[in-house]
Amino acid sequence: MTTAVAAAPAVRLAAERKSRFLVGPLYDGLFLIGSPLLALGLGLAISGTSITTRYFRLFSHEGTAATMFIGGFTMAHLVIVFFRSHGNRAIFATHPYRFTVVPVLLLAAMTASLWVQCAVAVLATFWDVYHSSLQTFGLARIYDRRAGNDPTAGRRLDYLLNLLLYAGPIVAGVSLMKHVNEFKAFRSVGAVLLTRLPERVEAIHPWLTIGVLAVGGPFLVYYVARYAVMAREGYRVSPQKVMLLVSTAACSITCWTFDSFGQAFFVMNFFHALQYFALVWHIEKGNMSGLFRVRATRVAMPVTFALFVGLGAAYGFFAEVFADAGFLLSVTLVVSIMHFWWDGFIWSVRRQQV
Repeated sequence: MTTAVAAAPAVRLAAERKSRFLVGPLYDGLFLIGSPLLALGLGLAISGTSITTRYFRLFSHEGTAATMFIGGFTMAHLVIVFFRSHGNRAIFATHPYRFTVVPVLLLAAMTASLWVQCAVAVLATFWDVYHSSLQTFGLARIYDRRAGNDPTAGRRLDYLLNLLLYAGPIVAGVSLMKHVNEFKAFRSVGAVLLTRLPERVEAIHPWLTIGVLAVGGPFLVYYVARYAVMAREGYRVSPQKVMLLVSTAACSITCWTFDSFGQAFFVMNFFHALQYFALVWHIEKGNMSGLFRVRATRVAMPVTFALFVGLGAAYGFFAEVFADAGFLLSVTLVVSIMHFWWDGFIWSVRRQQV
């Protein structure tokens, strides 16, 4: 453990006098750092209103305005990874087969086997939890880099902390069974043992809660103490990173652990998707303007933004309303799994890809 988290001296870069924000105080504060609290406030505001209680049917899909919106918004943020993976030539050249052959093979496997489709659907639920925790981790590492720190300093500590802050409240709180119940999808293939897994997890849930508290408390103390030592050795504390972690922790614990107002999935998915849209737009807007053939026009950025959001929204609407089963469901699952997988290596701070 000590080897993995050993402090490294701050990197003295010529660029370290630049702003420690990724874009600026307002942009970062609204869309990145403060987005968890923004989402929490929105969730509280709509709780108990007709937005969350009145069901209606859109084509063959039924839901509330809140569930349809967040379902579409979540699906939209999943598909815009393609602007980074395929729209950015430098990124695409790093792993061309992962970006082309693998999704085709996965789609073919799910089309041929209902077993594979069920397995991928369950995998997507739990990979989403892991992926969401690492998005905050990635943003935190960007802020560390902006502060002038070595990209490896405290990396393992931040990795473990973000898993604890996001997955810990799920395992210990009221939201666990909503995730584990996804195993009931195996009923369609007659997998009795997997179908009964939620019952077994529910039986040991109190022990899981105790385990999270027993491990999480001491780790938080160790995390703060270790960074205090690193700061004395030259590490520069990033206020942006600290505020991001605090806002995420407050939101995650409030929603996943207790969910007293019933909007945990809305809140957590909203801020996650908002952060991703903001990040992709800031990093890739130049590439997208060229991709859309509008770079030389006077309205390049407004048109690019409209197409960026519009294409994402169009896919989100399609995936939420029409992709409930069969081949279309397989397509959306491929997009989800590829988003989770590709994000793991196309936003590398260590490789200076951001």
